Amino acid sequence: MNCIFCDIVNRLENAEILYEDNETMAFLDIRPFNHGHSLVIPKNHYSNFLEVSNEDLSAMMKLVQKLANSVKTSLNADGYNILSNNGIAAGQTIFHCHFHIIPRFNSDGFKFKMNLKEYEENEMREIAFKIKENLK
Repeated sequence: MNCIFCDIVNRLENAEILYEDNETMAFLDIRPFNHGHSLVIPKNHYSNFLEVSNEDLSAMMKLVQKLANSVKTSLNADGYNILSNNGIAAGQTIFHCHFHIIPRFNSDGFKFKMNLKEYEENEMREIAFKIKENLK
């Protein structure tokens, strides 16, 4: 398996590491939307969010919250985005589960362009039913 994030964990690739413990690691993104754009990963390899063990997911989310606070405070950001791309259709390019923490500034000009959809009559109820059935 060739995974740049696993290589960072194993110190085979360089990264500006912000935090590390037994389960997780955080480092600066080398292609940031804004300076301070950071990534949080589990040290164990999982291709996407749905594969992550409960233990590693809990550790990741605690670090995401801690790091988001640090990024926002230390950079005087006006806000931040937390996101995770999962699958090619969602824009995932590195197939090791990770969360982006992107500091946002009122002046950064970065806007999400969304093509919002509308539901047809009864379509929302039908889709909700399918989702709820899979939750059981």
